[in-house]
Amino acid sequence: MLNNHVLDNQQQARVVAALVHHAQRLARRRWRQLVWLSGDAPQCRSMAQALWQALPWQAPLWVGDEHLSPRKARTRLGAEHQLVVLDTHDTGFDPEALGALAGTITAGGLLILLTPQPWGEAPDPDYARFTDHPWHWSDLSCHYLSRLARQLQTSVQVVRWRAGQPLHLPRLSSRKADNAASDDRECLTVDQALAVKQLVGLKRRRPLVMTADRGRGKSAALGIACARLLTHKTSRVILTAPRLSAVDSVFERVAALCPQGRRVAPGHFVLAQGSELIFLPPDGLTEQIKAQQQGGGGYLMVDEAAAIPAALLAQWLTAFPRIAFATTVHGYEGSGRGFALRFRDSLEQLTPQWKALELKAPIRWGNSDPLEAVVNQLLLLKAPLPTAQQESSEVATRLIDRAWLAHHDCTLEKLFGLLVQSHYRTSPNDLRQLLDGPGTALRIIEQASEPQAVLVTREEGGFDPALADHVARGERRPQGHLLAQSLATHAGCREALTARWRRVVRIATHPERRRRGLAKMLLHDDMAAATQQGVALYGATFGAEAALLRFWLAQGFTPVRLGVTRETATGEFAVMVARALNTQGERVLADLDERFQAALPGLLAFELKTLPASVVALLLSQLPSAPLNAREWQDIGDVATAHRDPALARPALQALAREASHRDLTAAQPWAHQQVTAWAFQNHPLAGAHQQSIQALRDAVKTLIEPVK
Repeated sequence: MLNNHVLDNQQQARVVAALVHHAQRLARRRWRQLVWLSGDAPQCRSMAQALWQALPWQAPLWVGDEHLSPRKARTRLGAEHQLVVLDTHDTGFDPEALGALAGTITAGGLLILLTPQPWGEAPDPDYARFTDHPWHWSDLSCHYLSRLARQLQTSVQVVRWRAGQPLHLPRLSSRKADNAASDDRECLTVDQALAVKQLVGLKRRRPLVMTADRGRGKSAALGIACARLLTHKTSRVILTAPRLSAVDSVFERVAALCPQGRRVAPGHFVLAQGSELIFLPPDGLTEQIKAQQQGGGGYLMVDEAAAIPAALLAQWLTAFPRIAFATTVHGYEGSGRGFALRFRDSLEQLTPQWKALELKAPIRWGNSDPLEAVVNQLLLLKAPLPTAQQESSEVATRLIDRAWLAHHDCTLEKLFGLLVQSHYRTSPNDLRQLLDGPGTALRIIEQASEPQAVLVTREEGGFDPALADHVARGERRPQGHLLAQSLATHAGCREALTARWRRVVRIATHPERRRRGLAKMLLHDDMAAATQQGVALYGATFGAEAALLRFWLAQGFTPVRLGVTRETATGEFAVMVARALNTQGERVLADLDERFQAALPGLLAFELKTLPASVVALLLSQLPSAPLNAREWQDIGDVATAHRDPALARPALQALAREASHRDLTAAQPWAHQQVTAWAFQNHPLAGAHQQSIQALRDAVKTLIEPVK
């Protein structure tokens, strides 16, 4: 009689053979599939290893265990693998790793997800990444993992392979016809050929915004277009992206199409006739533009634009007459939908004749691909925007239970879709934090089962005095508590950590319901609830943009800190605002406000010289109001109507800017106020030539004082 070990080996061999045959059937359809392999770690790894060795897979990749770290999975974007093993036993499940790796699987390939069994009944070690002090990751809820396990168990798109049990192979549906081939022999789809045509034919002041899901040939289209431009139309194309590795495939395509050229450096390709493709990182490109005052009249191609601050994109938009922005709609460099939302205003204002193009046809795999469908569902990469409802007088806010939400995918999808649409950067990790983040709460406004607005908050602070002192002295940095720790560390305020805070993580309103008071209602009700619960302070942090700052000031919040470097995600300086909810909060806020007022003028003169004048003007309104005295009026008049050197009257002009920020301005005065503010506090010249700058300042001062005097 054969022993159990031999029987197990025979059963494993049959399962592996069945999977190999299944992969061959997938290849005929140009499909890919996810295989959920569950059990204890040694069994799962042995079974996955047997499958690994069963075929000469193209570039197989093992992620987890002692191999590539899941956190480095993003480095594989642009690569191609026929077999990927994602082992979660030791490291836990990384949502971004799944999303990134799925985009690298080629037609006929398999993504093997190794998990414990049972799975989803407890949090895993990857939860440590968002576990705030004093929590331990094992104490958190696991609504997110439970949802994943339910989805995998019921999906008809997943191969289920449990150790010691029979293999479950889903029935493959009828293959849908692939997309029509392109007449362009270098392009694989009609979509891609159209993209190349529009990229090569870029018109002055008519930028192209190209979006695509992964696997649609976006980078290849950029490479083909660059090769044709350099061969026939221009001597130089500049290419930029968040990092050089993101555009390796562009350089590879250019090299393949221009075999006589050579790559003289990792980011520099020169054709035989001397024309060149040059990669510049975003900061280097911006510095070059500042030095030359323009983009040189050439072409600029921006890949993964969603990961680049919108403020930088707008600068490039004015510098380059011919420019294209390409981004992944549901990528892991930032959401393409959020990018389009945030950048649209700049496009409409600066280049109203811009064009949009979406690549829909997949290239690396066929239509109706099972892997793409299941990953989209697991990570909510195509979460729909809710339907906007008519205004109603019976609108109310309510807290939503996260355990309930994890079991109601329809509502969860709409809520997440609302957050994706309204925010610049949303990643698959955000969904996990939404469902299981410690101290996290969701308050929504819903009509006819359609979320119209959502507020996500997180509890902070409550540290003991000894730990707060260590943090303020820079000796400790517990995880989390972004707002409270930042204020303690940078402002030195210990009570900012001992007090209890509630911080706004996200607030989003349906695009068609904005400026209707929904966000204000959410904040009002949540602050009332926080007050009853003994929370001392309510706060938020966001990019220092005038419209956003104006909203928070209107809700009674006070600026308490400004970041002195631009945020990578937004390209803007971060501003922190707070509102006191009880007497303890009032005491802490008074201290923070005093520190902020004392620091602001010095910061504007040095670290914050590039803070937008529209933001500075709003911040000045938060400083104490003081009427101008006779001497200041005289100095101001000498600048406006005589020939006094403004530099010798700077204190008076600063006083004028502060005074004007506290009064109602006429239609012509806000711009003059910003000009005076920028010159007086940040020493910004108002024109290129010195004399023109001084005259522009005199005119601005005159405009600002005329109604008063």
